[in-house]
Amino acid sequence: MQTWLGRKLIGYVMGRTRQGDVRPTLLLDHPDVRLTFPGSNSWSGTFTGKPEVERWLRRLSAVGLQTFPDEVIVQGMPWRTTVCVRGHDRLDAPDGTRVYENRFVIWGHMRWGRLRDYEVYEDTHKPHALDDYLKTHQPHLAAP
Repeated sequence: MQTWLGRKLIGYVMGRTRQGDVRPTLLLDHPDVRLTFPGSNSWSGTFTGKPEVERWLRRLSAVGLQTFPDEVIVQGMPWRTTVCVRGHDRLDAPDGTRVYENRFVIWGHMRWGRLRDYEVYEDTHKPHALDDYLKTHQPHLAAP
């Protein structure tokens, strides 16, 4: 039951993010949420607190990156829940050319229905190509 509900919820919030609305994700986040994105690219870092995570999510949405959950697993008690999402993401240029494509795993922890922390595991070299594309085609969204 937990996994089914988690799959529906994650599918919904990722779908809203694909449409440019990050509010459903932020509603799940605890005020002190921590997002970790390993690597050495403009997306990498540890972002602590809703305001930092919101900036990261709004950039993801503004760039037009499309994230899709392929598999979701939720287990544990309400006061200590583990969430795992395996999925894929991509970005297509306006002419339909695939600019970026990657696979990811998100490993997170919830407490009483609020996301406390999560880490995103991807091929950390692929975002460099995305950064290069943004510098040329969307400089206002490129790395600060």
